[in-house]
Amino acid sequence: MEKDELLKSIKGRLIISCQALPGEPLYDGDRSLMPYMAEAAKRAGSPLIRTNSIRDVIGIKNTTGLPVIGLIKKQYEGYEPYITPTMAEVDALALAGADIIALDMTDRIRGDGLTSVQFFKSVRKKYPERIFLADISTVEEGKAAASAGADLVSTTMSGYTAESPKLEGPDFRLVETLVKEVNVPILAEGRIHTPEDAVKMLKLGAYAVIVGGAITRPLEIAQRFMNAVNEAAS
Repeated sequence: MEKDELLKSIKGRLIISCQALPGEPLYDGDRSLMPYMAEAAKRAGSPLIRTNSIRDVIGIKNTTGLPVIGLIKKQYEGYEPYITPTMAEVDALALAGADIIALDMTDRIRGDGLTSVQFFKSVRKKYPERIFLADISTVEEGKAAASAGADLVSTTMSGYTAESPKLEGPDFRLVETLVKEVNVPILAEGRIHTPEDAVKMLKLGAYAVIVGGAITRPLEIAQRFMNAVNEAAS
């Protein structure tokens, strides 16, 4: 799918993130359960799936036929960023056929001595035609990512960096400001727990909304209900 067609297909829509990490109930080291979750997301109407790992990029594309935002979460010594942190992960995602490649463009320490912008410029030079999504946590990072050539910017990392506020709910202010000050599509992501949260993000101008935990992580969903009931009963 060409970039313009892909971006048109997600405008004003809900994108579902299907990911499972080691230690979570749906993580299976031998086989992937995420294609089944992605098929449910497809039937609900998600035009695109965000997922982690080469296995799930390939499995979800083969099972659903939907385009995929692909990323690889990997922690390297000396690196604070862990979402597609090096060229090795970018290469693997490109080879696997990820339609959009997501990578961390927060202003944090990288073990290679590069800034996130410097790293991304080398990525863009190697892959001039690929679609890249910058995961950021602040307005300044969003501006820098867009100026460096990122095709989309997502608020994925808000609350996960020292520079961003620690909120219980979504970072509405960040999305609202990015929409006004950044000239690429802004995807709202992070702690969007309810349909009302998602709708509010679109009303603030978000190009699309990405929701994962509130839909596809049963342990997180169950804990949210349990905590609310236990608090009410105490």
